[in-house]
Amino acid sequence: MREHKITSNALTIIHQRYYQGKPDRIAALQQARINDEVARKINLLREEKGLSQDELAQLVGVDTSVICQLEDADYEGDAIAMLNHIAAVFDKRVAIDLIPISNNCLFS
Repeated sequence: MREHKITSNALTIIHQRYYQGKPDRIAALQQARINDEVARKINLLREEKGLSQDELAQLVGVDTSVICQLEDADYEGDAIAMLNHIAAVFDKRVAIDLIPISNNCLFS
């Protein structure tokens, strides 16, 4: 019988209850994190350059609605490809990093 260590850490409890041993939920959480990070990066880059969504859309060659959707963490298109395109407009490139999950918990 497996012993369960008792914890009061809410994030650990959520992880154990809803994610541990459920790869489809883990994948969905990771995708949500990626979408959120892409949305934040696009918004930050646009604001650093002092551009409106419309101005950025014109520079990138897309409709304003595309930029608006990209800055929404719920965007379901190919955000990475569009982020690469936007980065190129500002003479930047996208870098992806793998970050270790601490304490076997996805929420830290």
